[in-house]
Amino acid sequence: MIKKVLIFIIALIAISVGTLLWVKEKVAPFSTDTKKVDFLITKGSSVSQIGNNLEKNGLIKNAIVFKFFVQATSSQNKIQAGEFQLSPNMTMFDVLETLKKGPAELWVTIPEGLRHDEIADRFTKGLSKNEVFKAEFIKLAQPLEGYLFPDTYLFPKDVTVGKVIEKMETTFTKKIGTNIGLDQLIMASIIERETKGNSEKPIVAGILFKRLNNSWPLQVDASIQYAKGDWKPILISDKNLNSRYNTYKFQGLPPGPISNPGLASIQAAMNPEDSEYWYYIHDDSGKIHYAKDIDEHNENIRKFLK
Repeated sequence: MIKKVLIFIIALIAISVGTLLWVKEKVAPFSTDTKKVDFLITKGSSVSQIGNNLEKNGLIKNAIVFKFFVQATSSQNKIQAGEFQLSPNMTMFDVLETLKKGPAELWVTIPEGLRHDEIADRFTKGLSKNEVFKAEFIKLAQPLEGYLFPDTYLFPKDVTVGKVIEKMETTFTKKIGTNIGLDQLIMASIIERETKGNSEKPIVAGILFKRLNNSWPLQVDASIQYAKGDWKPILISDKNLNSRYNTYKFQGLPPGPISNPGLASIQAAMNPEDSEYWYYIHDDSGKIHYAKDIDEHNENIRKFLK
């Protein structure tokens, strides 16, 4: 009996030692190469995906061991998306510590339909910048309303306002080109705020252009919201606001874009869809309801707006 226990203990020690030696080998540097490598972690990447990419890029030896140590040290939520400087001569522990310290470059996502000042907030928070950065961004970006293309951007932590705006303008040109007219861009910015889904954008574009071509006022709430500086529902009294952005009071397009639209809204403004409709509303669930005349529109309001 004692002999069996002794054999079991020896076997257990041997397995433990073997496991430790195997783990030690797997956490050792991948190579002696000291060259720095740019390693990118995209938003939403899981620990498994990060580990697999590290192994694939020759920065660690084993993705499974990496995942084990991340979980064992409760580091899952300490690894941010962004770009890191790593080298193959770093141990797995060094790699993990570098990832936990934060990236050299950061991802910032700018959704469709924001004003330039809202975009300033996103970059200020996303890049951990101060109010001076925000104020400079607002000043330089205001004349470019509409041309700040919404996308997910990767920037160094020390990036300047000028470089951020330059990148957004360049992205606009790459995605859209130079053939879009100002009237189309203004309409795209309205469509972005007036619609809830891509499928309705071309129809709404057709309705609004039809109103313009028939000397109707656009009567869109979003332009008044822009003039007021927020996207809260407008009041009846707001329709008397003395602003060229008040499309209830003044005919034609507002003097400039009211948001920075995405690709789908721009495509809709450039390719509006003809329909028999003149009116539209969204119910409380966000579903759109079209109407061919004022009577049908009023009935939709009665039925769907509470």
